[in-house]
Amino acid sequence: MSVLEASAAPAKPLSAINGARVDLLTVADMIGPGARVLDVGCGDGELLRLLAETRGADARGIEISREGVSASMAKGLAVIQGDADADLAHYPDDAFDFVVLSQTLQAMRRPRWVIEQMLRIGRRGIVSFPNFGHWRIRAHLLFRGRMPVTDNLPDSWYDTPNIHFCTIRDFVDLVHEIDVEIEKAVALDRYGRPVRVNVPWWFWNLFGEQAVFLLRRRG
Repeated sequence: MSVLEASAAPAKPLSAINGARVDLLTVADMIGPGARVLDVGCGDGELLRLLAETRGADARGIEISREGVSASMAKGLAVIQGDADADLAHYPDDAFDFVVLSQTLQAMRRPRWVIEQMLRIGRRGIVSFPNFGHWRIRAHLLFRGRMPVTDNLPDSWYDTPNIHFCTIRDFVDLVHEIDVEIEKAVALDRYGRPVRVNVPWWFWNLFGEQAVFLLRRRG
């Protein structure tokens, strides 16, 4: 498939490569120099700082938690407190070049609406998320009968912020349903290495532990 791209990556844990999570490095690689970027659910501002340092981006964030906002502001980042499930409606059309939703989609109350708003506010949207269709999760449910706790999904079922469990195939179906173009996509294994390209979606759905999609609205 032409939308799938990959590059060589060392087999190291996600947190060990250049001091940043691999999914954030993948996101940063999709963003051009000097771009205007809004990071939705920016947490402690790790991606914002990465974009400012490596891309010279005009990067801003919106974060629901006070702790995340305080941590971001302590780094000198432009972050406001807000609820993406409601507050994205207040942003004007085409205010940014890129709107990013990194590892936050599954915690949104209205994920479809959020994606639609992202692509109204920005010329392009980048979404990364953990893949609940990964074979390890399936095997854990099959053989242990319990919700899994992994490095990528570290919270117990009763304490998790995740309310909409999503697989790669689910996300692709949603993108097609709202008539959005997939400009680029990368699935990453547990070590941050891109899963093989030019394979059916079911292969990514089984072996991709997380995914990053670069989206563009049509027209």
